[in-house]
Amino acid sequence: MSVFDEHRNLLFSVAYRVLGSAADAEDAVQDAWLRWSSADRSQVADPRSYLVRIVSNLAMDRLRSAQARRETYVGPWLPEPVPTTETVDADSVSMALLVVLEQLSPLERAVFVLKEAFGFGYGEIASAVERSEDTVRQAAHRAREHVRTRRPRYPATRSRHREVTERFFAASTGGDLNALMELLAPDVTLWTDGGGKVRQALRPVVGAEHVATWFAAVATRPYEGVDPADMGAALVDLNGAPGIVFTGAGRVIATVTFDLDDEGRIREIHNVANPDKLGAVATGTTLER
Repeated sequence: MSVFDEHRNLLFSVAYRVLGSAADAEDAVQDAWLRWSSADRSQVADPRSYLVRIVSNLAMDRLRSAQARRETYVGPWLPEPVPTTETVDADSVSMALLVVLEQLSPLERAVFVLKEAFGFGYGEIASAVERSEDTVRQAAHRAREHVRTRRPRYPATRSRHREVTERFFAASTGGDLNALMELLAPDVTLWTDGGGKVRQALRPVVGAEHVATWFAAVATRPYEGVDPADMGAALVDLNGAPGIVFTGAGRVIATVTFDLDDEGRIREIHNVANPDKLGAVATGTTLER
């Protein structure tokens, strides 16, 4: 195995968390390989740190461009879901966390990812993002405070997450409004991302009754030409937790993932249906760390 291939999964994992897009992360890794291929490797004392520095800066550059594009995005913008293994730190890659990280600057996001998800020291991060250590420490503090105020204090266990996902699936496909209501926090918010390419709610759906009614209705009508009776659904690990993948007409149609509150109820639902964002799920591109 080449030195680059040895670190490829790490590089993809860093880039994905910074960008929230598997496709963009793959592009960043490919660009990093091109730079690595043309580098004078005799001058590289630590290939891992060198490659992380390259991919971090490439990801930050891509994020700056992406943020400008997202300002004109049709409807809510959600990260691109990816299948994950059980070895992944769920708290560092959840859809809900990636949504929160969207509000950080590219530098703050990269620093947060390198520190909190991968345990890099401040000196290492300063070298990677080409900033002073003091600047990095300040960025890390701002990012942590931002995340702390927007995430539950006590994340739900994996077993609770799976239980809620299974019960939600059974209730929504069966049109059982009462069972759905039992799972939802009163102020639950549903975010749907169709990117203007498929029919989805263009604004967040807020409140347990509205969200339950929305899902019960969706289960009874055709979606993008696919009849509900012809749809398939499977529980799949997505972004570090159990989620649901819907399929039909030979393709992945949508994914649904959940964020739970401190009491184990659903506080946010992320429904990704933009076909441009389902590539990683369709191809099985798995995040392993």
